[in-house]
Amino acid sequence: MNTPDANPLLFQPFTQRGLTAKNRIVVAPMCQYESVDGAPTDWHLIHMGRLAMGGAGIVFVEETAVEARGRKTYQCAGLWKSDQIPAYRRVTEAIRQFDGIPAVQLGHSGRKGSCHSAMQGWTPLTPENTAPDQPPWTALAPSPLPDTPAHLLPHEMDRDDIATVIAAFVESARLSGEAGFDLIEIHGAHGYLIHQFLSPLTNQRSDGYGGDRDGRMRFALEIAEAVRDAWPENLPLWWRASCVDGKGGVWDIDDTVVLARELKARGVDLVDCSSGGIQGDTDMPIVPRTPGYQVGYAETIRNQAGIATAAVGEITEPDHAETILAQGKADVIAMARELMLDANWPARAARELGIEAWWEVLPPSYAHRLEQRERVRDLYAERSHDKLSDEQRTFIDSI
Repeated sequence: MNTPDANPLLFQPFTQRGLTAKNRIVVAPMCQYESVDGAPTDWHLIHMGRLAMGGAGIVFVEETAVEARGRKTYQCAGLWKSDQIPAYRRVTEAIRQFDGIPAVQLGHSGRKGSCHSAMQGWTPLTPENTAPDQPPWTALAPSPLPDTPAHLLPHEMDRDDIATVIAAFVESARLSGEAGFDLIEIHGAHGYLIHQFLSPLTNQRSDGYGGDRDGRMRFALEIAEAVRDAWPENLPLWWRASCVDGKGGVWDIDDTVVLARELKARGVDLVDCSSGGIQGDTDMPIVPRTPGYQVGYAETIRNQAGIATAAVGEITEPDHAETILAQGKADVIAMARELMLDANWPARAARELGIEAWWEVLPPSYAHRLEQRERVRDLYAERSHDKLSDEQRTFIDSI
């Protein structure tokens, strides 16, 4: 544990372009399946507000589809029309109220669309298992290969489809600014549409968007260029990558290093290093779900591509997070499920890393009460109740 006068990296500001986060704790996107016609609800206001109150520097809302058919489910978030902006502004204003940076992850499900939610195992929609007003839809993909044998055959995207989706990313970026977001992350991972173009397992095209690695990266890079041009120059743009395919995959860390270099050249500021989402029958092993299991990817990309990275995946202990930063393996720490369990994790981390006034990580209404409690504990640690001064007893009685 650090000493009380320590200045842990986890709580040092993080600046990119014209934006500075108060610390290096990032609330990673967490799909909630609680949206209505793409827009957030009271659920999201409470969910995101709770996480922002906990003290994280950057707070992402969930993966957000750039068009209606780019959702996985009818309950997924989306930002493709101005009617959705007021609901998002409630959320971004709540995050900003607690000095967090509101961030959004823009994506497209591709062939993983037209499903039920995670709680139902992402079962594909059929006319028999869904409401009449929520019929299955035909998903998009680089090649006509279904995600699983149970999925409907996706539509193979032609050049017009590709242009339409790129334009949808641009429009969603514009709407993100109107909705109050200060940071965009493009979701290029987890077997969704962009990742589908990258991996040769899912991209079997013979045109300029397929074939060798350069062809398969073309769609991703065109999206990055278009969004960067549409997004204010003084605000950061991030990219989430599956640094390796899932078990039996083909796309690997060397491919991601090349992609990261190209993304950096197009104005992407950070790669958020994840993995998995597309499986095959090669000898690529499954990525073990052990503490910090993706940190090595973040370190490799940071060193070999010369771009900032986020480490994510089973990072739950403050000392572990601090060590990752201290060893130069990543620039920020992204967390999801651990923050669901403990939204005040940043305050716990501050205390465990030796920040004396750790309670100041939390809003003043909380911090005031917690500081009083600490003062009382300190008094009793120093002397018994019968040795307290009248002034000290009055203080104790007043709280």
